[in-house]
Amino acid sequence: MFESLSERLGGVFERLTRQGALSEADVEAALREVRVALLEADVSLPVARDFIKAVARKATGQAVTKSVTPGQQVVKIVHDELVRVLGGDEDAGALKIDSPPAPVLMVGLQGSGKTTTTAKLARRLKEREGKRVLMASLDTNRPAAMEQLQILGAQIGVDTLPIVKGEDPVTIAKRARTQAAMGGYDVYLLDTAGRLHIDAELIAQAAAVRDAVTPRETLLVVDGLTGQDAVNVATEFDAKIGVTGVVLTRMDGDGRGGAALSMRAITGKPIRFVGLGEKTDALEPFEPARIAGRILGMGDIVALVEKAQDVFEAEQAERMMKRFQKGLFNMNDLKMQLEQMMKMGGVEGLMGMLPGVGRMKAQMAEAGLDDRMIRRQVALINSMTKKERANPDLLQASRKRRVAAGAGLEVAELNRLLKQHRQMADVMKKMGQQAKGGMLRQAVRQMMGKGGIPDPAEMDPAALKAAADALKSGRGLPGLGGGRGMTLPAGLSGMMRKK
Repeated sequence: MFESLSERLGGVFERLTRQGALSEADVEAALREVRVALLEADVSLPVARDFIKAVARKATGQAVTKSVTPGQQVVKIVHDELVRVLGGDEDAGALKIDSPPAPVLMVGLQGSGKTTTTAKLARRLKEREGKRVLMASLDTNRPAAMEQLQILGAQIGVDTLPIVKGEDPVTIAKRARTQAAMGGYDVYLLDTAGRLHIDAELIAQAAAVRDAVTPRETLLVVDGLTGQDAVNVATEFDAKIGVTGVVLTRMDGDGRGGAALSMRAITGKPIRFVGLGEKTDALEPFEPARIAGRILGMGDIVALVEKAQDVFEAEQAERMMKRFQKGLFNMNDLKMQLEQMMKMGGVEGLMGMLPGVGRMKAQMAEAGLDDRMIRRQVALINSMTKKERANPDLLQASRKRRVAAGAGLEVAELNRLLKQHRQMADVMKKMGQQAKGGMLRQAVRQMMGKGGIPDPAEMDPAALKAAADALKSGRGLPGLGGGRGMTLPAGLSGMMRKK
């Protein structure tokens, strides 16, 4: 979503940080480019203007231009101002659903992804927060809207209110409230009807439901690809119904991101969540600091760890650790790493979360480093026999031809895969030797048992040093993550080596 803006700002700040000493004229020239980049990203003019004024006020003083690293100081100021514009330190993903059963009203225009977002939110509340959730469709206009929510509920294991034909939205909402109270549910989500545009009927219906159930949260679902029109929709809904938060959908699309940057500043309403795909697990809290980091090419390591926590199990990480200790790493292990990478968003998704890597897109494309390459490698491994996967040294000329033909690829591609495997096996062997010393293993176990990355002050100093040394050397950690553990895909570093 923020790709073009990130590239433009990255170029501006790269020149600033290379300059060394900066004059106020240098900073002003750079900020003019930043202003143009914001406007091209569809950020509203008042927001862009106020943003530049705030940054200029802080970045043109002697404390910056005469500092040791003036370029980096300017980048930090821009980052902090981006965080402020996007919503500051507010806990965007937190909903007021403390007194069960808590009603949450989902409103928005037709086609914004409201029904899918309702299911995504229900799944998140159920799996992340352990809530008992009931979903109810109040959309009596769109054909099969109620059945759609019912199907989604069955997929994610969340109860839906039984459909009774002929009921009006207010009656359905009241029945959902009664069922939620009698069934011991923590929260019930009300998916209201939408329209192609805001009209009197839409507003009246949403207001009637609001008055009937008094929702704790009224979440407006808007399409992030609609640009500034999304801001206009949010402003009007808030004025006529009252909105407590916004959910931006399709933020994985190729829009310019201006809606996200303008929404909080213009409406004053926090962006609670962002939808990043069609699947029911593709909903993330909108955290300004992390979004600002991605825009400025600083990556988002926290998001990377969270994605890994969703994919990997602690037992799996433990098994991998034991294999590393023995210096074992065969084609089955490599296949597991590659499949884990795909589950975490593929090469592009992972690269976008690593600091500075976003600027290497041209080199990555030239090297053919993309999801298609991963799928080809998995196809080659699938074409091998069990013995060949366990012992790749068996793959001589005739076997190589058979494996490559089975995957519909050239032998040269198989040779590259085997070379990559040998390089990764060497890395795993060294990691295993270090893990035998106990310090790296202790660091990993501490990380796995805390429910997230621990405070360094709480970690054993020797264990922390071992973990830090592993990261600095480029080897990465064999395990990392929260309550359910993580094994970072070693395939990533292996593929990035020069072939």
